[in-house]
Amino acid sequence: MAIHFDSGPTVKRHNYQQNAEMNITPFVDVMLVLLIIFMVAAPLATVEVPVDLPSNAAAASPPPTDPIYVSVQAGGGLFVQETAVELGGLVASVQALTAGQTETRMYLRGDQAVDYGTLMGVMNTLQKAGYTRISLVASEELEP
Repeated sequence: MAIHFDSGPTVKRHNYQQNAEMNITPFVDVMLVLLIIFMVAAPLATVEVPVDLPSNAAAASPPPTDPIYVSVQAGGGLFVQETAVELGGLVASVQALTAGQTETRMYLRGDQAVDYGTLMGVMNTLQKAGYTRISLVASEELEP
């Protein structure tokens, strides 16, 4: 004689998986709102206020030295300021104008018909002499 106990209806439990992903949508929304707020507020923070400044009793700093213009014409002519020179005498001419100060700003102007190699040869000659502050000059483009 076997006794069988019935525990009633079987309860089935749902087995939900845990969601381990972070929902970043609210974070993105908050960041976009902050971005818009800062974009609107930034120009307001740079308002210039007129101020009558007091005078300064300290000695004025010396003005920067005038730049030296080195020009290369379409026909190959080389000029330092307005004086024609040969490539071999370029360094001596520049050193005479700058008194040997290699920190003097140099502006290299080249005609658009001059080939790139010629212009780079002039720049390399100046750099080998120690002049590292060389800027290329271009004309401003006019709108049609």
